[in-house]
Amino acid sequence: MAGRKQFDVDAALEQAMTVFWERGYAATSVDDLTAATGLGRSSLYGTFGDKETLYLACLERYARRYGALYDAALVDAAEAPLEAVGAFFDVTLARIADRSRPDGCLAAQTVMTAPSLPAEIAARARAILDGQRARLRRALAGTAVTPAGQDDLALYCAAVNQSLAVLSRRGCTAAELRAVVAVALVPVERALAPEAAGDGR
Repeated sequence: MAGRKQFDVDAALEQAMTVFWERGYAATSVDDLTAATGLGRSSLYGTFGDKETLYLACLERYARRYGALYDAALVDAAEAPLEAVGAFFDVTLARIADRSRPDGCLAAQTVMTAPSLPAEIAARARAILDGQRARLRRALAGTAVTPAGQDDLALYCAAVNQSLAVLSRRGCTAAELRAVVAVALVPVERALAPEAAGDGR
């Protein structure tokens, strides 16, 4: 039919996201994107706009996909906070173990190159990471830990989570990453213990 797109827009966006995730914004050319998506330049621009707009769409896709998984992992945090935090880390470990996905974290990789990026992209990536910390903070709100302690735990867990992405990019094995999580959960368990919460620690 005239005027109807003859390709799968969702699949093309997925392919573009993968290329950006593998190579980063600056190192990805329009030719890379057309090769990955199978679209000509006119179709690419006509559907997604320019490279910056397409990257923002890929960031949103990434944030929605993994944000939903993190939310599901933390849903029972009020009743079982340690298990919920462990499940939160499991989402990241499962993403890293998925060989159909690039290593690392698209949002974190974007933030690390923020000085060389368009301002809107850098700001959106920072907001995604800030949202991860806020997600953890909301999940811990139902625990007996003091509000200040909840802030500290949320920051700590978000930092550990991003370190897993960085370590995976440098070649750490799945067993090594799980060891990092096991060690990281020790202070979380201590902070969540009733006696620690009662002391305000």
